[in-house]
Amino acid sequence: MRLPVAPQGPRWRAEPYSPLRVTVAVPDFVALVRTRLADLGEGGRRRSSLLRRVPPLHVLLEWAARAGYGARGFVYLSAGTLILLSVLGIVGDTVGVKGSLDWLAMRPLGRFWMFLVGLGLAAFVVWRVLQAVFDADHEGTSRHGLCTRMSQAFSGFSYAALSFAALGLLVRAPEGDPAVEGVIRSQEQAATVLSMPFGKWLLIGVGLAIFGTGVANVVKAWREDFTEYLACSAKTCRRVSPLARFGHVARGLAYLPLAVLVVLAGLRSSASDVTSLGAALEAVERQPAGPWMLAGVALGFVAFGTFSFIEARYRRIRPPRDLNPLA
Repeated sequence: MRLPVAPQGPRWRAEPYSPLRVTVAVPDFVALVRTRLADLGEGGRRRSSLLRRVPPLHVLLEWAARAGYGARGFVYLSAGTLILLSVLGIVGDTVGVKGSLDWLAMRPLGRFWMFLVGLGLAAFVVWRVLQAVFDADHEGTSRHGLCTRMSQAFSGFSYAALSFAALGLLVRAPEGDPAVEGVIRSQEQAATVLSMPFGKWLLIGVGLAIFGTGVANVVKAWREDFTEYLACSAKTCRRVSPLARFGHVARGLAYLPLAVLVVLAGLRSSASDVTSLGAALEAVERQPAGPWMLAGVALGFVAFGTFSFIEARYRRIRPPRDLNPLA
């Protein structure tokens, strides 16, 4: 059989045959999963009276976020109180945030408190994921919005580590001085980093990251409107805003001595030069006017913890109903 030939000539131009195009509708996998889970939930509610009493998912996420803010407030309030008591000579060496958990774990009902704190911080990590990935605060995809969401992601990683540390104290409670154990733990972690390829530069990078976190907290205290997400009266907002600013400045300044020591340890490739946050603050206390500076940091931690409790009560929690990370 002879195949058809396209016409030839000056008025005719041979054009290739267009291939056959087949369009296939690809279902939205996320939407399918969400719809299927919703159908299962509704079916379970119809069949079980117990499930009908369970609040909707967005309500549970709001409760988790508020519990997380409360757990964060408890941690910083405890750390600030212990630092202040150390300055006054009532307790032993100065401890940081992690050291305050160790100290609390050694007290009566310590494991019970660690269980509550660990779960609360885990709930706060879930809220940070919703903020950073699914834009629960509607920051958008602008430059400022992406920077805010990135900082929320880093915050989530740090509180995840703190949550694991609190829950780990359920299995192994500290036996010695929390301040000493904090220094030993930090030096062991630094030695692990230095043993890696380019470990010296990695440790320097860790120190610079800590320094950047401290500076970012100070800058945030200056620029941020901390009452933007609070659902309270204007009078209450004016009263609580200084707590947030003072708390962020104190957090930022507390990280700077530790950052300098970590960078120096990286430059010298010496893990023994690394210390904990509590030991770095104790080094500040030994300087001229050091007790006054450390007392200011302690009061700032208390202010930050107090503001976290205020956020647990008044913050606008808007869990995204549509979990779309690109929205």
